[in-house]
Amino acid sequence: MKLYPINAGNFKLDGGAMFGVVPKSLWQRTNPADANNMIDIAARCLLIEDGDRLILIDTGMGDKQSDKFFGYYHLWGNDTIDASLAACGFHRDDITDVFMTHLHFDHCGGSVQWNANKTGYELAFKNAQFWSNQDHWSWATTPNNREKASFLKENILPMEDSGQLKFTALPTESILKDSELGFDIFFANGHTDKQMIPIIHYKGQTICFMADLLPTAGHLPIPFVMGYDTRPLLTLDEKAAFLTMAADHKYLLFLEHDAHNEIITVHHTEKGVRLKEVLRCNDIF
Repeated sequence: MKLYPINAGNFKLDGGAMFGVVPKSLWQRTNPADANNMIDIAARCLLIEDGDRLILIDTGMGDKQSDKFFGYYHLWGNDTIDASLAACGFHRDDITDVFMTHLHFDHCGGSVQWNANKTGYELAFKNAQFWSNQDHWSWATTPNNREKASFLKENILPMEDSGQLKFTALPTESILKDSELGFDIFFANGHTDKQMIPIIHYKGQTICFMADLLPTAGHLPIPFVMGYDTRPLLTLDEKAAFLTMAADHKYLLFLEHDAHNEIITVHHTEKGVRLKEVLRCNDIF
């Protein structure tokens, strides 16, 4: 097995929305805001090369939305999925599986693109199977008013129409062991229903793709929960349980949304689980 970080692009989000009820005087210590209160956010995906499979975890926003849409998110930097794949020696047509932690637009928008004449949509990875789970798919395709703006039908329905959509099994407990994709999956329901956190066993280490359970290193304190979460009290419990497990077993936490910290480790302190070490992907992969 080989792992590759795939940078799908960078954007900005309101710092207050990213930290919910936490005062700015606290969160800006780790996530400084610009003059518009926006903080740096990444869309750092992960590519798993395992035998004859190339599994891409999440795909970023994509590029099919309008200029007005992207204007809300202040894109910055030059990273793209295609350039990142090429730097690793791959093309999007090589991808065999696209695994989506959840179906919010900044995690799955790159899975679908305009067709050649912009009359409709097509899959951006034409040779891949696209993975979600049945409960989350139902949640996303009949969205609640809170999340309706994040579940965009043009990002989601073409996967089903293509016939290339597959669902993982659902766990009897919080972790689905030895899934069909070759890694374990932790299911978290605080941010959105049945978000999936891949847990990858790699060269004697455990690497966890944190998605929106832990967006940035600045979210390590348990009360630091995003305003976007639909069930914040549940996020508190899920994050506490996962971070305890990560500290106990020395997991490597791969941060999808932290523009400045790629991988971190955590340990137990008098204040709870806190940052131990910041690592770069090149240190591990």
